[in-house]
Amino acid sequence: MVRIFDWLEQRWESAAARRSVATALVVAFLGTLVAVELARRGWLPPAVRDAVGTNHFHAVQVAFYLLLAYEVTGLVFGLARSVSNATGKQLEIFSLILLRRSFEAFGHLDEPVRWDQARESVLQMISEGGGALAIFVVLGVYYRLQRHRPASGSDPQDRARFIAAKKRIALLLLVTFLLLGARALTTQALLGLPTRFFEEFYTLLIFADILIVLISIRYSTTYHVVFRNSGLAVSTVLLRLALSAPIYVNAALGLAAALFATALTAAYNAFTPTAKAEGAAPAAGD
Repeated sequence: MVRIFDWLEQRWESAAARRSVATALVVAFLGTLVAVELARRGWLPPAVRDAVGTNHFHAVQVAFYLLLAYEVTGLVFGLARSVSNATGKQLEIFSLILLRRSFEAFGHLDEPVRWDQARESVLQMISEGGGALAIFVVLGVYYRLQRHRPASGSDPQDRARFIAAKKRIALLLLVTFLLLGARALTTQALLGLPTRFFEEFYTLLIFADILIVLISIRYSTTYHVVFRNSGLAVSTVLLRLALSAPIYVNAALGLAAALFATALTAAYNAFTPTAKAEGAAPAAGD
């Protein structure tokens, strides 16, 4: 499993893969715009027209959804490198989800847009866009506070075994992510039903985080390491709650998760002697 993970990670992080993803996003965005315009003109069969919709902002939603899928895949691969960076990636993804929802709020309006219809949507955009911006700022502080140290101690063999365990977990998470994505795509495209893809995936992340905490105890029982990793899992729980929370509350919970992770990192750096060592490069056992 470790070799499979390494092979997939190498391919995924290559320059060719990034260019392919960027091209696919552009094609999906422009293709959806064209399809919506054809639907508005009545040039598509009724079943296809109902699936595509007649609002051009649907193209923005499709592009953001695919972008989020790309970011989630990067999160899964990053989980094996650094627990703290994986938490940061979770917060990044949630901020993008808030931005996507702000576009969705505008996309629900009829064209041409009128202010008397747009008032509630504008308030939602301000709330979720402002929450995304606040998380972006807090994340800047969070990453600056990182002092990556091996969580599995100084024994190279222990560190290698801990990394291998995280890679196995990440590979299983990747397979589950693909299955959930396929089910969500089928449900949305064929049945036209709403999906809870990100809620389900963040629920899985909670269990993955806790599993990594328990496995890390095999290699290090140091209180500060167990506390930090467990605390970072709390941030994931808050993000999971935020995904199903109503408007205004979701942005507040997401910001609370970012602030909690940042405060936890600052406390870990201040009161843990081993965390004060210099070095900005991520340690694979973190």
